[in-house]
Amino acid sequence: MPGKNVRSAVARVTLSCVLSGLLMGTSPSTAGILDATWTAPTTNTDGSPLTDLASYLLYYGTSTSPCPGSSPVRVASPTASPSLNQTMSFRLSGLTTGTPYSVAVTAVDSLGNQSACSSVASAVARPDFTLSPTGTVNFGSVAIGSFADRVFTVTNTGGGTVSGAASSAAPFSIVSGSPFTLAGVGAAQTVTVRFTPTTTATASATVSVTVNGGSNSAIATGSGAAIADTTPPTIALTAPLGGATVSGKITVSASAADNVGVAGVQFKLDGVSLGIQVATPPYAVTWDTTTAASGAHTLSAVARDASGNTGTSAGVTVTVANGSTATAPTAPTGSATTPNRCPPGQAKKGRC
Repeated sequence: MPGKNVRSAVARVTLSCVLSGLLMGTSPSTAGILDATWTAPTTNTDGSPLTDLASYLLYYGTSTSPCPGSSPVRVASPTASPSLNQTMSFRLSGLTTGTPYSVAVTAVDSLGNQSACSSVASAVARPDFTLSPTGTVNFGSVAIGSFADRVFTVTNTGGGTVSGAASSAAPFSIVSGSPFTLAGVGAAQTVTVRFTPTTTATASATVSVTVNGGSNSAIATGSGAAIADTTPPTIALTAPLGGATVSGKITVSASAADNVGVAGVQFKLDGVSLGIQVATPPYAVTWDTTTAASGAHTLSAVARDASGNTGTSAGVTVTVANGSTATAPTAPTGSATTPNRCPPGQAKKGRC
């Protein structure tokens, strides 16, 4: 190259791209690879033997003329004097699968002289590895406090040995199978992803698998479900006490509790609703006992929660005693006498 030295530059390099086992039907990802293979140069452009080959610059991109270009990959030459028909190869990784790429290469000597670009070879990037399933994976509706697992499979499709790991974000997590190393085409690893909801909202997160700088991903989604409440409330009457004699207006009260919450308490008199349902504590109603016949009656209460579960208290028997409790006077004893009626004027004469 001008300004570097006065001798001839390295001769042109002959290159071809090898694309083996292209997998169709895979989702686009940055797990694509291309294997570039080229024949090493043996002479300079003036025909003199090449004795100081240092490296190669591999240019690639989606344009049809990638060489010369920016940010080439430098590949060191294993020898300064390549033999006739010696071949070199390099795997380009981190490409987008299913996308066509063009590749060209130049040779560079120890003084920095660079050859002209080789002919351009084109091929479609094939997957280095696959992830299955892809797209959106639904974990379904999962009760809060529980979890659901789904299994993803990572498969080596590019050959050689690949290493990588899987990741996701809460409420999804990787519980097994990561990190991993896969040696050879067809080697596979199962990765278990867990969904642990904490709310009833729908959640989604990316399940990403990264291998040798390339990545592939799926979208995990799921929703939380409220825990089914099957526990009934507990309730007990606190007043009046069993065996009590009552009259007039009295307070009937109860204590109630539930694992989630009491929605209401309905008091009962002989199995019939007494007053309206009480929604908040203190749970109590006023009973006008004068509306009930005197004698024994049974009080109870039913507690209800928001899920419709009910609990009934033990019955309490009381005695209603309404009306006067005073004893009526008894009739006088002995014979009755007739009132003294003295005719007018007779009293003065001493006759009455």
